[in-house]
Amino acid sequence: MTGKSEKKPNFLVRWWRETIGELRKVTWPSLPEARRLTYIVLLVMAIMSFLLGLLDFIFSRVITLILA
Repeated sequence: MTGKSEKKPNFLVRWWRETIGELRKVTWPSLPEARRLTYIVLLVMAIMSFLLGLLDFIFSRVITLILA
């Protein structure tokens, strides 16, 4: 054994350092690109919410007609 013993950083410290290292490699979008993508996501969410609400309404009416 050598006189020097290297102490390993604990799990949390190692995880934090690796996370910061990975975040530095990320290519972040510009502000206009981030806004455009946000609008697209909101639009798709609104359309899907409307479609799912419409399907829920239709199916609930059909089930009501079948059971009544």
